[in-house]
Amino acid sequence: MQVKEKNRGGFGSYFMKARSFAAGSRRPRFNAPKSVRSGKRNFGGARIDPARFVNKAIVPQIIAENESQNVKFGDFEIAASLKRVIAGKGYQDATPIQAKTIPQILKGVDVVGVADTGTGKTAAFLVPLIDRVLANPRTKILIVAPTRELAVQIDQELKSLTKGLKIFSACCVGGASVSRQLAQLRYFNNFVIGTPGRLKDFIERRRINLAEFSVIVLDEADRMMDMGFIADMRFLMARMPESRQTLFFSATLSREIERLIGEFLRDPVFVSIKSRDTSKNVDQDVVKVSGRNKTEILRELLLENEFKKVLVFGRTKYGVEKLCQTLLKAGIKAESIHGDKNYSRRVRALEMFKDDRVQVLVATDVAARGLDISNVTHVINFDLPQTYEDYIHRIGRTGRANNFGKALTFID
Repeated sequence: MQVKEKNRGGFGSYFMKARSFAAGSRRPRFNAPKSVRSGKRNFGGARIDPARFVNKAIVPQIIAENESQNVKFGDFEIAASLKRVIAGKGYQDATPIQAKTIPQILKGVDVVGVADTGTGKTAAFLVPLIDRVLANPRTKILIVAPTRELAVQIDQELKSLTKGLKIFSACCVGGASVSRQLAQLRYFNNFVIGTPGRLKDFIERRRINLAEFSVIVLDEADRMMDMGFIADMRFLMARMPESRQTLFFSATLSREIERLIGEFLRDPVFVSIKSRDTSKNVDQDVVKVSGRNKTEILRELLLENEFKKVLVFGRTKYGVEKLCQTLLKAGIKAESIHGDKNYSRRVRALEMFKDDRVQVLVATDVAARGLDISNVTHVINFDLPQTYEDYIHRIGRTGRANNFGKALTFID
């Protein structure tokens, strides 16, 4: 194994290139967080091993990827008005997950969709469901997401796909105005999108009657289970009509999720477009700290020209906020997003990062799943993720939509 030696002229001293690990070479030992060293699994996922994800980036893999065979949105049997909106957004070719799932959802069957992050899962379920509403304007659909950011993002995508089609939605998430959301629910909505806790609250207040809904979508279902929403998920499913259509979408599929599929879905069609655990468009390296100050190394990296739009992940809310403030004092434009920030401040931070008004977004894993942020050049794991699944979702924020990105992980 060869590791680049320190070089005062650049950052070769910190990068251990992926190709340095030859097949069969001894893997180095790294210091993992105490929760990992204890041998306990976190959130139901596999224990994180830095050598494992470095190896993922470097071992040659010949994988037969599932191709869409150049399926176009115009080929789907959907309403002409919906096709016009899709074309107006500039969408022509369907991604593999869209090409495989849209025809199945149009048939009305239960579907489990599993695909790499950033491959268009949201449109894969929204397009056929919008078509259903156009065919029957009294249709009501429930979409459940693990985080408020993802729920808002789904609602925004829905609105962009239904412009001028007279399709209505309500977004019900925690941390936002209850009165405003209740006002939305006074009107008829074809789509109700929300997080499990807030949806349960409104159901118990009898402001949402699930007996009226014919379709339920569980997006990032594995993450909902990881975040402790299993009881809320069962609460929602128990109140849906037996004749419902259930759609499961996720980037990973654990044994626990497989058990839930058996509990919630009836004879589902499985669509898996997983080509590999991590995106082929993400170059993965590690940054060897070797006793240096991690924050100082991060600051030096962020001054390099290539680090244009950077998502930095920390482990704790306190640590993320402290790191963000340190970067701001160093003259680096940064924002933070974590559980201690209220909803409006989190939305503002995300919008500033999306609009390139700040260079860096420092986040806990609340931002790791589902969010579609364009043109992220780098993802930096300032703190190790607790599970390998969390690692996959973190680095999936870059290298999206056929762009290339880079993921760096700090190790001792």
